[in-house]
Amino acid sequence: MSRIRAFARKPLTWIAIGVLVVGAGAGLALFQPWRLVTNTTVDEAAPTLPSTGSGVPDVQPRLLARGDFVSHEHGTTGAAVIIALPDGSRVLRLENLDTSDGPDLRVWLTDAPVLPGRDGWFVFDDGVHTDLGALKGNRGNQNYPIPPGTDLPALTSIAIWCDRFDVSFGAAELRPV
Repeated sequence: MSRIRAFARKPLTWIAIGVLVVGAGAGLALFQPWRLVTNTTVDEAAPTLPSTGSGVPDVQPRLLARGDFVSHEHGTTGAAVIIALPDGSRVLRLENLDTSDGPDLRVWLTDAPVLPGRDGWFVFDDGVHTDLGALKGNRGNQNYPIPPGTDLPALTSIAIWCDRFDVSFGAAELRPV
């Protein structure tokens, strides 16, 4: 008991404890390990158009491209589709998405090839990408407006990108339909 008291009275002991507490807090803030066990489900309806009275829209949205997700840093499944609306706007829709939650996840349209396994983890920030915003949820169906003027023929893939650690959770090659 007297050794513990003597140890606790030393300033170096309290400095070391302070450094450990600050280090643990910074590590928790950076890595957010609780996100490995949390899920956010989003279930947005697919883009539709109002009808003009007949009960059926005059012009239907058109499917431009589609791709299925492959896993990278984290297991990821689901599909990505690009839909053109009659007003000229376009939407990226994630369908049946299932991936891990993570810090600072973004949805990117990119020009990078989708490579399987570890080879595909880090390629999406090497070229051109358009950030469509924060991932709304790690599960479910969600829509992301594509900014006007985006060169879709040049952007051939979608990535769920962890901006904090510069790694892809999963990606899909977008193939024209």
